[in-house]
Amino acid sequence: MSIFALMWKEIWHRKINFGLSLAAVSVAVAFIVAFLTTAEASKRETIRLMRDMGYNLRVIAKDTDMDRFYAAGYSGKTMPEEFAYRLAQQKGLLYAHLLATLQQSIPWRGREVLLTGIAPELSPPGQEKSSMIFTIEPGTVYVGYQLAQTFEISPGDSLEIQGKTFTVRECLGEMGNEDDIRILAALSDVQKLLEMEGKINEIQALNCYCLMPGKDPLEVLREQLTGVLPEAQVILKRSIADARTRQRELMENYFSLVIPGVAGVCAVWIGTMAFLNARERREEVGILRALGRSGNQIAALFLGKAVLIGLAGAVLGFFLGTAFALHSGPEIFKVTAKNVRPMLDLLSWSLIAAPLFTAVASFIPALLAATQDPAEALREE
Repeated sequence: MSIFALMWKEIWHRKINFGLSLAAVSVAVAFIVAFLTTAEASKRETIRLMRDMGYNLRVIAKDTDMDRFYAAGYSGKTMPEEFAYRLAQQKGLLYAHLLATLQQSIPWRGREVLLTGIAPELSPPGQEKSSMIFTIEPGTVYVGYQLAQTFEISPGDSLEIQGKTFTVRECLGEMGNEDDIRILAALSDVQKLLEMEGKINEIQALNCYCLMPGKDPLEVLREQLTGVLPEAQVILKRSIADARTRQRELMENYFSLVIPGVAGVCAVWIGTMAFLNARERREEVGILRALGRSGNQIAALFLGKAVLIGLAGAVLGFFLGTAFALHSGPEIFKVTAKNVRPMLDLLSWSLIAAPLFTAVASFIPALLAATQDPAEALREE
């Protein structure tokens, strides 16, 4: 009788053992497949949510009066708008999502408001990403919550600012900060209103690599800015930058911890099942050895069964894990739900890793079965 025939008889005779071992592999593969399938959506969700905390870099004129800057919230010195385009043309910068702005406090309807002009967002070469902020069309404005409530402003209304009429595109939600008394308009419109054509007083940006081993990220950013715009300086909002990076590191560490833990538990489970199977079959193995089966053939019997369990578990686990990810992933990661999709390359990896995994876990039990003395086994019988 061939080894394959013996292996099938062994599986049929030990159905419970086979089923439990198959369940262990299937659960391990399903968990890892589901985890990795949703991991990309999870990472993107985390990045998107942390990104929504806002820009963490502020590039302003080098000769800015910093006391006035912190008191007023904006620089009293202007820079050429061309600075933003010069910065955007540089490769290898740790700056992304560049937003040129011009803001100033102005009197409006008997109170002080922040008039802010913003240009369409720019991206350095190789860092093209979706914009963090809406684009404002010329002739339209976005009105802060407090102003909209105080003056009963609604979308579609006409507003006169500095003698020019604008259409209210939208009234913004309550932010609980100075944005609630801000009027946002296109940069070109604000430059004309303030008679500062071609000028800006800030470039807001995002730095995604906030923690770099052995270096202060702000120093790296300042070195890069000095090489491109020596007339400017950069300020890093450390609380936002560090929170973004630490959250990303937390997710990465979580992934690297959970998967080995699950794999280890399943390895112990499979190894235990293989050991119990070998122990229960001592007498059968003794008879096979007495009938002339070699130790290598006995080892092949146990390892072949382990490989078969691995292959079956890989296929079953892949489809179970994918089904779970496709069903539950979009409900968990609502912002990036479209990134939850089947990863067919995981099936290939599963068909390689799972049989190897089960073979390694069953190696010691197979070795014990192959080297046992048939006379001792039959004497116990």
